[in-house]
Amino acid sequence: MDLSVQIGSLRLKNPLIAASGCFGYGLEYADVVDLSSLGAIVSKGLFLKPREGHPAPRIVETPAGMLNAIGLQGIGAQRFIDEKMPELRARAATVIVNVCGTTIDEYVEVSRMLADTEGVAAIELNISCPNIKEGGIQFGCSLDGTFAVVSAVRKVTKLPVIPKLTPNVTDVASFARAAEDAGADAVSLVNTFLAMVIDVETRTPKISNGVGGLSGPAIRPIAVRMVNECRQLVKIPVIGMGGIVDARDALEFIIAGANAVQIGTANFVDPFIWAKLLDGIRDYGQRHSIARIADLVGTVNR
Repeated sequence: MDLSVQIGSLRLKNPLIAASGCFGYGLEYADVVDLSSLGAIVSKGLFLKPREGHPAPRIVETPAGMLNAIGLQGIGAQRFIDEKMPELRARAATVIVNVCGTTIDEYVEVSRMLADTEGVAAIELNISCPNIKEGGIQFGCSLDGTFAVVSAVRKVTKLPVIPKLTPNVTDVASFARAAEDAGADAVSLVNTFLAMVIDVETRTPKISNGVGGLSGPAIRPIAVRMVNECRQLVKIPVIGMGGIVDARDALEFIIAGANAVQIGTANFVDPFIWAKLLDGIRDYGQRHSIARIADLVGTVNR
């Protein structure tokens, strides 16, 4: 089965991508995962300058997933370029960098820096983090804002530009269309759902930020629906994510219309998930006589 995937000018050896925020900078998993065996890894979100994020506690388990409010803690773009990229290049990882910003100018500057960095394969624009008050989400929840930030970044790089869409809107497909119109090479979705968990004994939220982003199996059916809606409206590739824990989950996204998939929360449960996912997808292809994974994209039978 040919597992290769085309995302704009970027060709991935398989459709499995490590999601931003759940795989560190990639190197944290390098002793247990051959980074070169993955389709790609997506870095933790990077602002222009280092960022502390929210105080602890900032992660809490839920019955079918995880709530987090990390606050986009990160080392900043320059340290990533200087400290992380050399080793990622040495390990032959396909690196997609998640870019954050509080202004359009910050998105543009970080993207420009990365466009000049050897080994960066694509840029994922984080316009959808639900648990910080400034920047990002203000663009992701506005059609005009989405168009503005994507078109501005498009002008400073030839790398594939992949805005990451929020599910916390009424019609996510319209945002995919706005991104496509602005020159995006693909869209990735969905980011986490805004949620809250309360300790009933103390009557206080279980994370310091009060609210955070819900990920994991609980959100998968909604995410699959949103991927399918976007697939029907846009022509550019769609990268799906949300609660994937096994090959069937990944295949569900692909059949719904995803060209590739990202795996996030499941990394915390099983760092060795990648080989199992690939084996499961290959087995499915053999059982159903599918020669190319690309032939399975968007084949849901209504």
